[in-house]
Amino acid sequence: MTRPLRKLTYWERWLPHPLLTLVLIALWLALSNEFSIAVLLVGVVLGMVIPIYTANFWPDRPTIRSPLRAIGLIAIVVFDVVVANIQVAYLILFRRADRLRTRWIAVPLDLTSPEGITVLMATITLTPGTVSSDLSADGRTLLVHCLDCGSEEAMVGQIKQRYERRIGRILP
Repeated sequence: MTRPLRKLTYWERWLPHPLLTLVLIALWLALSNEFSIAVLLVGVVLGMVIPIYTANFWPDRPTIRSPLRAIGLIAIVVFDVVVANIQVAYLILFRRADRLRTRWIAVPLDLTSPEGITVLMATITLTPGTVSSDLSADGRTLLVHCLDCGSEEAMVGQIKQRYERRIGRILP
């Protein structure tokens, strides 16, 4: 079902995705390693131009059900990234390559929205030691590579409980 077209307001034309604009500015400032007015201005320009040029790829803006839960998920992911970095460094430094238990696992998905699946895939890939590599044609199974995986069932359970369940509460 297609929505009827409506005329965009002034703010919707110049800031089609305000949150994305803020995130892009913050990322630019973080990647620059220094703060100056010039760096800030480049960040603002990028933060405004990129959403304008990519607005056609976002026909329907995803609805975030609970911003507080989104903040909680971000905190969990940041914590997991820090811990996983330490674990991967330990594996690389102190374990021989032939003793690593690398494994491909298939994670059955309960998420159905493309945005939710994308967030889950990005979260898995951001966490060192795991990479989401493929989504089945029907969108129901995710293929994940794990650097060191003891039990496939435990890893699937961890992904589903720690990330997928929370993402499902935030995005439809």
